[in-house]
Amino acid sequence: MKKLSKPVILLFIFVFSIAALTGCGFGKKKTGDNRIYRTVDEIRESGTVKIGVFSDKNPFGYVNQNGVYQGYDVYFAERIAQDLGVDVEYVATDAANRVEYLKSGKVDIILANFTVTEERAEQVDFALPYMKVALGVVSPDNALIENVEELNGKTLIVTKGTTAETYFSENYPDVNLLKFDQYTEAYNALLDGRGDAFSTDSTEVLAWAIQNEGFTVGITSLGNIDTIAPAVTKGNETLLSWINEEIKSLAEEQFFHANYKETLEPVYGSEVDADSLVVEGGVIE
Repeated sequence: MKKLSKPVILLFIFVFSIAALTGCGFGKKKTGDNRIYRTVDEIRESGTVKIGVFSDKNPFGYVNQNGVYQGYDVYFAERIAQDLGVDVEYVATDAANRVEYLKSGKVDIILANFTVTEERAEQVDFALPYMKVALGVVSPDNALIENVEELNGKTLIVTKGTTAETYFSENYPDVNLLKFDQYTEAYNALLDGRGDAFSTDSTEVLAWAIQNEGFTVGITSLGNIDTIAPAVTKGNETLLSWINEEIKSLAEEQFFHANYKETLEPVYGSEVDADSLVVEGGVIE
């Protein structure tokens, strides 16, 4: 029998090593039944729940000057961790990464102002809603956009992976879309005059306009009234059921109204009626 040379033997060892690591799920979290998510029991056993939130979408999910996560979504995330009896590990996400972070098992839950759509529901499982919202458009006071038709031929700034990107792509082909990965980049582009307006959830652009003199939300409600809900990896029935029961039980204490008062009312003041945004018990009224 012909002997193998040393380089060939080393090559075989390398190939088999990589194959072994791949088979063991190297670099990817998989369970024994080939699913990429953790059940409620597994989360509790680990002592930590991983929740994806925005780090730059004030007042819903953002990091304050002390490096601490804050906002409406974060307030809810803290309560979820408390009632699960675990610590929370926040994972900063961009709008375009939310689905992928769940599908890859990078997070257990997404609480990042995640609007429920049919397309997304094919890829992740949404729990009951805790907020309702429509699209809005903010623009400079000296060139205020008050009608969507005024955007034809102009540049509208959007964030990738958002309902605003989808809505304008499908319904207004004559609007030029300038797309960014992060909300901070999008707002900086509006401040710099690289676009004529910016569109995202109406509640979010309103908060930004209140904090930035010289800008107004000229279009306050565009498209359908949508809902915002937590999302989990497709098929994670134990966690989905737990979150749904959590949302129902929190209605008894009007948790999300308390959340609004703590995190959003200081921003909106009398500009927004809490009932126009808050959903209690997962029930749309």
